Parts: sequence; C-alpha cells; structure tokens
Amino acid sequence: MKTLKLFISFLSVSILSAFVAIGTYSYLNKNQSAVQSTINGGTVFNQAGFKLASYAEAAENTDFTLAAEQSVNAVVHIKSIVKPSQNNRGRQMLDPFEFFFGNPFGSNSSPRQRVGFGSGVIISNDGYIITNNHVIEGADEIEVTTNDDKTFKAKLTGTDAATDIALLKVDGKELHVLPFGDSDNLKVGQWVLAVGNPLNLTSTVTAGIVSAVSRSDLLTGYNRYRNSMPQDKIESYIQTDAAVNPGNSGGALVNTRGELVGINAALVSETGSYIGYSFAIPINIVKKVVSDIKEYGIVQRAVLGIETRDLSMKNTDEEGYADIYEKLKETEGIYVKNFSSQNSPSKKAGINIGDIITSINGIKTKSLGELKAQLRRYSPGDKVEVQVKRDKDTKKFTVELKNEQGTTDVVKYRSPSDILGASFKELSHETKMRLGVNFGVEVTNLKSGKLKEAGIKEGFIILSANDKRISSENDLLQITEALQKEAPDERGLFLKGLYPGERRVQYIAIDLTVYE
Repeated sequence: MKTLKLFISFLSVSILSAFVAIGTYSYLNKNQSAVQSTINGGTVFNQAGFKLASYAEAAENTDFTLAAEQSVNAVVHIKSIVKPSQNNRGRQMLDPFEFFFGNPFGSNSSPRQRVGFGSGVIISNDGYIITNNHVIEGADEIEVTTNDDKTFKAKLTGTDAATDIALLKVDGKELHVLPFGDSDNLKVGQWVLAVGNPLNLTSTVTAGIVSAVSRSDLLTGYNRYRNSMPQDKIESYIQTDAAVNPGNSGGALVNTRGELVGINAALVSETGSYIGYSFAIPINIVKKVVSDIKEYGIVQRAVLGIETRDLSMKNTDEEGYADIYEKLKETEGIYVKNFSSQNSPSKKAGINIGDIITSINGIKTKSLGELKAQLRRYSPGDKVEVQVKRDKDTKKFTVELKNEQGTTDVVKYRSPSDILGASFKELSHETKMRLGVNFGVEVTNLKSGKLKEAGIKEGFIILSANDKRISSENDLLQITEALQKEAPDERGLFLKGLYPGERRVQYIAIDLTVYE
C-alpha cells in the first residue's frame, strides 16, 4: 500500500511538472512573438498578416550560369574603323571616340586611322546584330568577332540616333541568338546580367540588380558624363548597378532566364569608368526600332501632335504658364500646352489644351520620358487609348497616331545624295592653290533637291557643313544622313562656300526635313 501511494505521488508530481513546463513555454513564446512583432512594426502599425520573411523566401534564384552561358555566345565583339580623311590627317589631339571605345592597352593603328571597340547582340541566326549607334557611327569598316572566334565583315543595315540603336548584318548561319524578353516586366530589385567587352576584355559577365526603370533624368544633371552618345533622345532607361565600362556599349542586359531585356548604352561617371550606375535601352523600344530599320530603312515614328509640359519637373517661372502650373494640384502626368498643328490627331480625338495625360493604353505616363517610351512602340496609323484628367474628371480618347508630316503614310528612306539633289567631286590641286584652301567639294550634276531649292548652282564649292570641313563627297553625305535621323526641328544643314570666280564666302542654311 505504501508503495502504491509513493507511485501515485510521483506520478502526480510528474504530471504537474509537465503542465507547468508547457504553460511556461507557451507564455514565454507568446511574449517573445509579441516583442518580435513590435520590434518589426507589426503591432505598432497594425499590419494584417505580418510575418517575418526567411532568407529562403526572400532570395531569388541567384544561379546565373545558364543565363551567362547562353548570353556570352550571342554577344559579339565589334571593331569599327574610321579611315583617314583630310579632316583628321595630321591631327594628334585626343579623340573621344577612341577614349571611350578604343584599345585601352594602346593601338598599332596609324594616327590617321581611328579604331574603336564595342559590343553587339545577335538576334537572328542568319546574322542580324544590334549595337549602339555611337559604337559604329562614322565607321568605314565594321568587324564582328563571335565568342568562338569567328570573324565577319559587317554591313550597316541602318541606324537611329534618337534611340542610339544600329542594326548590322553579317553573312553567318546557325549563329547563337538571344531571345527577346519583356522589359515592361522588369521590377526594381530584380537580378540582371550585363554581358559585353569592357576595356576590350571579351565575353565579360557582371551581375547586379535593376536600380530603377523609366529613368529619364540621365540627360539632365549628368549629361556631360554620358558615354559619347550624340544628341540621343531616349528618355526611358533601365538603371542597374551591374558593372559596365567603356566597351560594354551595345552589349546585352539579360534576366536570369537568359532573355534580352535591354541594350547597354551608357554609364554615369566623372572619370569615364564605372562607379555604380549604368543604363540600358529597354528591349521593348529596341524591337520596334530594329524591325522598322530592317523593313523600311528608317524608323516610323508616331506622334500625338501636342506640345507638352512634364508636371514632375514643372517650372512655375515659365513665362505665361506660372499661374496655370500654380493652380494644378497634379504632380504627375503630361500637361497639354498646345497642339502642333490644326490637324493634330489629339485635337481631332477631343483632347483639349489644359488636359493632363496620365496613361497610354492603360500604362501610366507619369513623366514625359514615360510618354515618349510608350509612343516609340507604335507606328503611324496605330490607334491608342489616351487617358486624361480634365478638371476633376477622368476621360478617355481614342487617338489615331500620325507621322511627323501629319499623315499615316510610310516614311520612306531617301539617300543623302537624293535629298541634296546633286553629286560632288573633290577639288583639283590647281583649284585648291587658286583658292588658297586644301579642302572642299564642288557641286555637280545638280537636279531637284534641297540644294537647288536653296538657290545653289553647279560649280558652287562647299568648304564646310555644320562647322565641319568637307574634303570628300562622303564627308557631306555622312553629315546629311546623320541629320535625317534627328528630330525635324534639328535637321538644319549650314553650308559655307563660294563660287570659283568669287572671293566672297557665302553662308547658306538648308532645312533637310523631307515631306513626301
């Protein structure tokens, strides 16, 4: 009996101890959870569904090997060569082209020949390659080398200075290609890879995250530090912290699936080398540009036909608009200041001066850069839904986009010589001696074109165009072709020249805008 009582007492103490232990654990665990939640803000801010995220839940797959392998085989090394001309003969000054894209270890080329290096991306197995316009601009020869050391002579299919994109073609078969991704789906914080040839180190891969999208202020405060990108107009960059350096231009920005989401184009740096900021052109813009270049030879640009003001950067000191901007409560969107013409497609659709454009086809346009980025995806004749704020109301309008000439016709490519309407020959030695010059070209075979419209006659000697010496027909045609890719209000050709029997120098301004 005594043994039974001892056993029962022992059992009772054990059970009581167990309950005490369980109760103590529950109490401490509850208090710890409350403390942890309070520390992390869950209790303080009454966050529904609050929980701590584990590293496994927060981290994205960071194995880049598949994406890197696919990318390096589709990214090429580009060598561009500018042959000697009277414009650079004998000059020994620093050349920005070679500084940004040349061989950092020295060059065996003659000072009279400029050699630059960059990157490109193969987008079709039959040899179409995307690169930056500034990588090959002015090049007489373009050489492409693939990751497996195959070298090709490339032909320039076309360029677009406004987006800083060029399309090349090589005679290749079954080449490695990079599939297009969707740059609209990029999120801030997402992993990306930059693939290219920085400092002439071929097939280099660096990783980073998307730091910002639709970056439009690259061309303002940091304008003087851009990588030699002449008058580019794109205002919707992908900003990343993937390391890029001179030579990366024209290379690939890819996601972790190995899809092409951008073309690396610029870095912001006071030294010219990477310090943490790099920028790429979204592939959804690039696709439209290269498709147009391949099919038409020139980009088909669509416009709304409006004069605008970006409310995110509104200036209340602007003459005539200070009171208007002061009354506007909106800080995002595009303010319609005026229409470009009476036939403006926006005006015809019902949009009014004073409306604030907030989206195109359901995609928000908080800034002018985002508006331009959306319009670059469409062609003249496409119809888009434009949402605006008018006073306190939200309205939607269907706008049929037009080209710069106010029509929906396809804008056809015209050669520079056809636009000018003449041929040109270099001056003879005797003519140069008589005029006291060592450069210039003579206008011959004059026909209908911009020169005849300006009153120029055969025999006129062109000495310079837009402050650049003209020593050959190619010099003049290159300047003319570059101007054709600029915005209409920037297509001014300013000629300096004279007639052989006169000593009076003439200055002639020509508008190169072509209306079909």
